[in-house]
Amino acid sequence: MNDLEDDQLREMLERLRRFALWLTREASSADDLVQATVERALTHRGQQREEGSLRAWLFSILYRQFIDGKRRERRHARWLAWFGRAEEGGNATEDIVLAQSGLAAFAHLPTEQRALLLLISVEGLSYKEAAQALQVPIGTVMSRLSRARSALRELAEGNTPPPALRRLK
Repeated sequence: MNDLEDDQLREMLERLRRFALWLTREASSADDLVQATVERALTHRGQQREEGSLRAWLFSILYRQFIDGKRRERRHARWLAWFGRAEEGGNATEDIVLAQSGLAAFAHLPTEQRALLLLISVEGLSYKEAAQALQVPIGTVMSRLSRARSALRELAEGNTPPPALRRLK
């Protein structure tokens, strides 16, 4: 595959920073986003598909990094609200009741699912990092996370799933 050269990256930095600045509307955040993009591009340089698409590939990485960061921020804000550390403005009775039901639902999850949700949703670990931290295969992380999110959603909405019954013959 195509190796990234310093000249190619330097040529793209101005464009990447301009795009990042447009997305974040803050110079320091834009610089952080460009740095994360370049780091990811260098780490995954073997994944670049076509030789001529370096610019599109870098912009794609930058945009995905931005979107992932926004998702992390929303999850973090939601968790802070649940734990009573929300910033001013979100103290309506309905919000408090929803947060309390969310925490109650979270407390009813099995330990493995709670740990996984905390690592990925709160701490922002990738699936691979969570798999390494819990010493389980990445497929196990993905299936447990899916089940945990589904169970949390059901419990938070007040829908208690029926107990799992095994069929015996």
